[in-house]
Amino acid sequence: MFSHVMLGCSDRERSKKFYDATLGALGLSPGQDFGKSDWWMTKQGALGVGEPLNGEACSHGNGSTIGFAAPSPEAVDAWHAAGLANGGTAIEDPPGIRDGGFGKLYLAYLRDPDGNKLCGFYRVPAGQ
Repeated sequence: MFSHVMLGCSDRERSKKFYDATLGALGLSPGQDFGKSDWWMTKQGALGVGEPLNGEACSHGNGSTIGFAAPSPEAVDAWHAAGLANGGTAIEDPPGIRDGGFGKLYLAYLRDPDGNKLCGFYRVPAGQ
């Protein structure tokens, strides 16, 4: 459905370290420098992070969440741990199963170093 997501940051080096670690825990290669932003790409979409082009301070969206698909609950845990070790902040409940009407989901939530809300997401197969 989405081609890409672009996030503003206040420190590209710090953000690249955070996203290389968290997305690396999900099997992605390190971000590529495209001049004014860094990008992590898959066949399904891309994430870009860079300082706002208008020169103003970046800000996170209140009520916004970006979810990253993971292949297993263990990958969600590795994503969460990598985020905490690289400047992220744990938010909401600890990583674990939630059942909110979409079936069982294994979720973990972080804020990146600039306050963007992120979610590691694994859909538990029916019957498990």
